[in-house]
Amino acid sequence: MTTATDSMNWGTELWDQYDNLSAHTLKGIDFLEKYGHFVKDRATIEYEYAAKLRRLVKTYQPKKKDEEDYQFTSCKAFKILMNEINDLAGQHEVVAENLQANVIKELNALVKDIREERKKQLQEGNRLTQTLQTQLENLQRSKKAYDKAFRDNEKALENFQKADADLHLSRAEVEKQRANLAYKTQVCDTAKNEYAMQLQRTNELQRQHFRSGLPEVFRQLQELDEKRIKNIKNFIRSSVDIERNVFPIINKCLDGILKAADVINEKEDTMLVIERYKSGFLPPDDIPFEDLSKGCSDSGSANNINNIQISGKLKEGGYTVKGTITGKAMKKRAGIFHIFGSRGNAAIADGKEDLSDLPPNQRRKKLMQKVEELKSKVAQETAAKDGLMKMKGVYEANPALGDPMTIEGQLNECSHRLDKLQGELKRYQGYLEDAIKGIQSGQNNSLTNSPRMVNGSRHHRNSGGSAAEEESLSSPESGLGTSHTSLPGVDSDPDQYDGHTADPESEYYEADLLAPMGVCKALYPFEATSEGSIPMAQDEELHLIEEDQGDGWTRVRRMHGELEEGFVPTSYIETTLFDK
Repeated sequence: MTTATDSMNWGTELWDQYDNLSAHTLKGIDFLEKYGHFVKDRATIEYEYAAKLRRLVKTYQPKKKDEEDYQFTSCKAFKILMNEINDLAGQHEVVAENLQANVIKELNALVKDIREERKKQLQEGNRLTQTLQTQLENLQRSKKAYDKAFRDNEKALENFQKADADLHLSRAEVEKQRANLAYKTQVCDTAKNEYAMQLQRTNELQRQHFRSGLPEVFRQLQELDEKRIKNIKNFIRSSVDIERNVFPIINKCLDGILKAADVINEKEDTMLVIERYKSGFLPPDDIPFEDLSKGCSDSGSANNINNIQISGKLKEGGYTVKGTITGKAMKKRAGIFHIFGSRGNAAIADGKEDLSDLPPNQRRKKLMQKVEELKSKVAQETAAKDGLMKMKGVYEANPALGDPMTIEGQLNECSHRLDKLQGELKRYQGYLEDAIKGIQSGQNNSLTNSPRMVNGSRHHRNSGGSAAEEESLSSPESGLGTSHTSLPGVDSDPDQYDGHTADPESEYYEADLLAPMGVCKALYPFEATSEGSIPMAQDEELHLIEEDQGDGWTRVRRMHGELEEGFVPTSYIETTLFDK
């Protein structure tokens, strides 16, 4: 249905507004360019915002020295938050890129097309106007010529009438005036006809100019202006769609931040603090009263007092009255297979080789780290030796491939390194066995005979041991779980590492899946947030592959599906071992 608005157009309504329409269309193109500059600046802001977000995330990324702190759930949540912010920055980059590709590029092309088309239509309007102007000038000249010829004809008629009435003039003079009148009359008729022809032509051209020629130009200009306005609307809608399309991902990022907040568990962090700083020492005894009136020496009492330091002050060696290690003396805690923390070289802190200068629990952890590191090195050297042996066998079977003696030197060096590593491993396994037995003997003996460390010195207590303390030391949080694996070629105590001895089919040599040691049940749901860990649902049952080695993580495998294998927090599961 055609409305009144549709029937109105520039060609009929603004037939005499050529200059105004020319100025209006120019302003419209300038406004379109202005909007393009706005979108371009908007895209630049999105780019800059994304860059600042990425720079913010980079600034607050955990440093190598702070990796140990990121085992706490609050720190893990913060790390997840930073990852989500980084993804959020990527969505702002997507908005900027799409604005650049889908809006700014098309807008610049539209400006160029409309400007060229406007120029073409204005040139056509100028041509039509110039043609009409030329015809009007021709009409004006023909009219002037006709006006002059008409006056000349009237004057010639007047002269002829005077000559004809004058009896004194000769007949030749009268005929001359008659001939002049006839000539002027003919000139006047010719000028009149020319004027009439020019007038007819001018009217036709003028009708064509104002009814078809110029209206067509105005119609084209109107279409260009409407196209410009319509595209501004489309560009605004496209900009909104571009930003709206990233909302789902932005919402996912925000949901990820909320999930990160849900990961925070104050109780779990509390247990981590206990696991990290627990020394294994018992609290100091009450200071006994010594009655000097009985003639007893006060040297013992003085020694007892001197052995106790006010909480917060430190003695040499870096221990507090509670027996924990200070931040300065504490080294980084090793992770499992470089997954959950930085192992580095698992270097032993400055002090005795057997780490007897450390508190019992911390000593056990350090020794376990050293044993695991040596096991890994022994496995690597063993694999290298096997490879050299195979290569030597190939050379001996086919001398054309190489000289077996060239391998002999490398094989001797490898064997020497392996023997050295195995000796060092055996030595540290002995240290670890002593440390574990020392902790266990401390639980079984009465506190009267149980030596305890107070600020680095031995101290005896007269009261009996606590069952709660025994239970604490034997719990998973105490870190007394032992490894069930060993290495071939390394002698070990049969009672060490849960009674298991070297097995040729151990995890260092077997290509297939390890046989499970038992089963475990998830007490709580767990979301995997680190490389090497796997998620688990509450009450889910899994196979136990390797017990906690002191880092707070246990290796498990799913019972069904793709048999996914990885690590879960020890405190999140309840474990049942198979009968040996």
